[in-house]
Amino acid sequence: MPNSVESVGTVARQGVDGMRPETDRTDAPAEVDAVIALRGVERLYRSGRVEYQALRGVDLDVEPGEMVAIAGPSGSGKSTLLNIMTGIDRPTGGTATVGGRRLEEMSEDDLARWRGENVGIVFQFFQLLPTLTALENTMLPMDFAHRGTVDARETAARGKLELVGLGDRLDHFPGELSGGEQQRVAIARALACDPLLLVADEPTGNLDTETASAMLDVLQSVNRAGTTVVYVTHDPTLGARAGRVVTLRDGIIVDRGR
Repeated sequence: MPNSVESVGTVARQGVDGMRPETDRTDAPAEVDAVIALRGVERLYRSGRVEYQALRGVDLDVEPGEMVAIAGPSGSGKSTLLNIMTGIDRPTGGTATVGGRRLEEMSEDDLARWRGENVGIVFQFFQLLPTLTALENTMLPMDFAHRGTVDARETAARGKLELVGLGDRLDHFPGELSGGEQQRVAIARALACDPLLLVADEPTGNLDTETASAMLDVLQSVNRAGTTVVYVTHDPTLGARAGRVVTLRDGIIVDRGR
């Protein structure tokens, strides 16, 4: 792992238009130019006669340039909340506005294009393609977005993998990598298109303590360069590395970290 991650500033967007200074808040979110603005978000799952309410009227703002950790016990709705923010899942009530777009009003095709242009996602279980090398997996979002030439994509992907300490694993397939190495490939892939918003579900869950801390260094440096970062963690030490911690319990926000 590199000792310095300052170079990540060259792979993240340089600043965000409409940045506002920190404002005081009560329990209800203030009306701000938020990157993420959730209003009364509910998510009800049904399976036959069984119903499960994962989110219960969630109101939340995440402002441009924030780094927010989502915490809470298992089953509290953390992953569902991330899925709503990225349009992977849709609310059954309320509204989800991200980057000025009302996600619940967009078609699946529009959502896919929007995610490719604006959001980097680190999935809890990696979601790497087993037939592609680490380099090819990292290039994939740029391939889908038709970003630059093939040579330019490869150069950028090499840079992302070097950033997360895998410069010597470029040609390895996921099955040839440890769980921690696969997670680092997933983080590199999420940074591939220089996203405005980086969302991560337990991004350090399969890493040892030292490597997990280094990954948080990367996320913090990405955040300082202007990218809004939201991540789920069960580790209070890693949660403390965020600008604030939002705590969920039983689908309700019980602490906004203000």
